[in-house]
Amino acid sequence: MKLQTISVDLSPRRVATVLLNRPERGNAFDQTMLDELATQFAHLAGDDDVRVVVLRGSGRHFCTGADLASRGEGGSASTAPHATLPEVLAALDGLPKPTIAVVHGGAVGGGAAFAACCDIVIAADTAFFSIPEVRVGMAPLGVAPFLIRAMSHRSFRRYALSGERIAPAVAQRIGLAHEICEAAQIEDTLTRIADDLLHGAPGALRELKQASDRYSVPSLAALLADKPAPHGPQSAEAREGIASFREKRKPSWYPQ
Repeated sequence: MKLQTISVDLSPRRVATVLLNRPERGNAFDQTMLDELATQFAHLAGDDDVRVVVLRGSGRHFCTGADLASRGEGGSASTAPHATLPEVLAALDGLPKPTIAVVHGGAVGGGAAFAACCDIVIAADTAFFSIPEVRVGMAPLGVAPFLIRAMSHRSFRRYALSGERIAPAVAQRIGLAHEICEAAQIEDTLTRIADDLLHGAPGALRELKQASDRYSVPSLAALLADKPAPHGPQSAEAREGIASFREKRKPSWYPQ
């Protein structure tokens, strides 16, 4: 199958790199990307030739979240049911192999959640994270379970309510990132960490990841079972927020 929005490469050392490949859109995800990620994560989960999975982005950014500029356009040509963002995040979070996110530029909204679902996050010292959905009239309910587990309930409320940028040092302090380094050092850092992971026995690593999910408080299963009515893309606020984003203006609720 020819991939349109991502690429997947397996190194001789059995490290699979999933590259988000929509640089002209800041690697913002559309329905096609979600469908392709869902398919590839399912394949990687069952591929014994894969020992470590790396997630990164092409171009200037890691992932700038949902592609609001083209919302409703395109989509996969497959007749199979489309993947949702929470389903893709759960698949990434549940991969039975160690995962590493390499973040440069922006990791925004769902992009921050992609990073939060990886076991280890390496971030460039010029990167930034943010959870800005409320600024376009939507509550970030689909990403909340994953971000809450990574950065704590208290930190999630702070940064999801404000939508402000989170600097790398702050992201490291609150648990969104583990290693911060200069851009020139990212590849060496990635190689070192991947090598550390390759020292672990595959079965033991798989068992450890499964156990860590069972022992986490709250568990991901418990968080995903809570499905409040979303303040989603069909609300009046969301329509205004998306319109203001496209028109590069302040939304109507911002006091002038």
